[in-house]
Amino acid sequence: MDPNITLIRGDITTLKVDAIVNAANRSLLGGGGVDGAIHRAAGPELLEVCRALNGCETGEAKITPGFHLPSSYVIHTVGPVWRGGKNKEQELLGRCYRRCLELALEHRLTSIAFPNISTGVYGFPKTLAADIAIMTVRKFLKQHGAALGIIFVVYDSENESIYHSILED
Repeated sequence: MDPNITLIRGDITTLKVDAIVNAANRSLLGGGGVDGAIHRAAGPELLEVCRALNGCETGEAKITPGFHLPSSYVIHTVGPVWRGGKNKEQELLGRCYRRCLELALEHRLTSIAFPNISTGVYGFPKTLAADIAIMTVRKFLKQHGAALGIIFVVYDSENESIYHSILED
């Protein structure tokens, strides 16, 4: 297990970290799942700031203040919708994690918490998504020598066991 990577099962909106990642839709204006939960917990100010960002492309990320969240920032990233794996979904998901980590470094953050990006209504296979997440984060930390604390936050026992088994390897 990598000392910079932690796995927890819980609610990402309750974490006191420098940034939490929002698995957002392209509008950045809130939605279901973790996106809706983050918008509700952050308060209406988040929606106002997100409106001014004019959306976000798949595989990209944008940063906002955390407002009423215990985290200082929210990094919004738009994961790919799974369409069978023939439309660069794996590459785009990896880019989501990379762009979030790049923003964390640019803003001199020391801790970042990730949800399961694209595995809910976007239908990305959970094990494949976890493999991409962990591999991308490990590679980034190694390349950048970043002393960045990474927390993978899972919401259910299925994802918890998937992440746990991959992190143990």
